[in-house]
Amino acid sequence: MRVYTVHAPKTAVANPRAAGERVVFVRDGFHVWAFVFGPFWLLAHRLWWTLAGYVAVSVALSVVMALLHAGPGLNLCVMLLLALLLGLEGATLRRWTLSRGKWRQIDLVAASNEQEAERRFFERWTLRQGNSGDDPGAVERGGPPPTRNIPGQPFSRPPPSPPSIVGLFPQPGGSA
Repeated sequence: MRVYTVHAPKTAVANPRAAGERVVFVRDGFHVWAFVFGPFWLLAHRLWWTLAGYVAVSVALSVVMALLHAGPGLNLCVMLLLALLLGLEGATLRRWTLSRGKWRQIDLVAASNEQEAERRFFERWTLRQGNSGDDPGAVERGGPPPTRNIPGQPFSRPPPSPPSIVGLFPQPGGSA
């Protein structure tokens, strides 16, 4: 199972009806295409500041390697480590860019692929929106139904209150 973080603009979160059209799913984990084609992957995901930082670090590492008179093998290893770092942290860089762009993380979904993650998220999201009425901050807690005592109708008893025991110690004066 893969884990996806779900992001929406803060303005869309305030208006839940418009949020569904602007949701972004970011898969957590290693991104092979970011490792193989780093700058192109950054361009494809519109990570402009990250691309500028990647180019700056690449140029700085190349200059340092040239000043140290490092061989081509060491230069290749350093650039592969930089590419590996981009592959490992690509999702984190996307989330950072979204948070800078006034987006916020609204959910976390575990699914085998992005389509299943979308389906699971929107099922939960529509269920929450249907149950909460006009209050976007309301969440269904799944508690017991309210009790009523109407003559002629049976009513449910509230669940028993938990004992006031901290840890494994019984109450003073109680049976052991």
